[in-house]
Amino acid sequence: MSRIFVTGGSGRLGRSVVAGLAGAGHKVISVDRDAVPAEYLPAGAEQYTADLLAPGEAERLIRETAPDAVIHLAAIAVPFSAPEDVIFSTNTRLAYAVVSAATDAGVPKIVTASSPTALGYGSPAGWLPPSFPLDEQTPPKPWNAYALSKLIAEQTVQMFAAAQGEKIRYAAFRPCYVISPEEWEGALTQQGHTVRERLDNPALSAPAQFNYVDARDVADFLDVLLDKMDSIPNGEVFFVGAKDALATAPLAELFPRFLPGSGPLTKHLTGTSPAFSIDKARELLGWEPERTWRTELTPPYEGPDTAASEQAALNDEIHAGLVPAGATKETP
Repeated sequence: MSRIFVTGGSGRLGRSVVAGLAGAGHKVISVDRDAVPAEYLPAGAEQYTADLLAPGEAERLIRETAPDAVIHLAAIAVPFSAPEDVIFSTNTRLAYAVVSAATDAGVPKIVTASSPTALGYGSPAGWLPPSFPLDEQTPPKPWNAYALSKLIAEQTVQMFAAAQGEKIRYAAFRPCYVISPEEWEGALTQQGHTVRERLDNPALSAPAQFNYVDARDVADFLDVLLDKMDSIPNGEVFFVGAKDALATAPLAELFPRFLPGSGPLTKHLTGTSPAFSIDKARELLGWEPERTWRTELTPPYEGPDTAASEQAALNDEIHAGLVPAGATKETP
């Protein structure tokens, strides 16, 4: 059992991370500006309310709680939901404050959340990657303050890893479009529509490239990552997503509708495999997502599913992807 300090623990992703890590037997210290009602706090977790941008606050709390690991999730989580300079300043300062404080306190394992948006899809100027599926080698080209702030969060842990050598272990992860447990049952996603509506109308999922991940699978990934950090290279970045896409039609058919000029890059794609490869997490960590929309949606999806018979779409060895054209305010 470890003591794990989680910033942003009251957020959409944070609540599932806190619950998942506590359920795995860890002692979790959840820190956020807002508290969740006490009855929703899982056994094995405690919470603190704090402004981590206040001078010395992150360091004070980390030293007071003496964690074995820090997971930094706190941020302005939606592009364009605040002025660009506010998003950039808030997110980069939070990442530096938390990672720096944890490093100074000698916390042995430090992880920060990033975002797939760092790759730059959805740019109003147009965007095409070198190849599909997208992975950790795809060049980042952020075009807004949110995406840039997340790339800088990655670079922040890598900077500290370069300075610390092997004394402290660091990592970053890029969670795909997060779906929390209640959203499978009809609660609205952060864009104000339901998961079922995203399946029925491809235009709703296109801004996130039809990628998604169950928040509980992210918690499972973090549990595995913390366990394996001593045995992998320091400062690694991982995509974390589901094993399929949030789409009922083959992605090879959807690509041309939402990404002009992508035909030559996507004509080989099969079924509804995801846009982002999670092979790195599989190979370095042995992690595998457990949940897909076909297993979690309540009640099960009953609309036309032209890819349902393609069981290869869920085959670990087949990959595909999709990115939309045009600007987006959506966070994967």
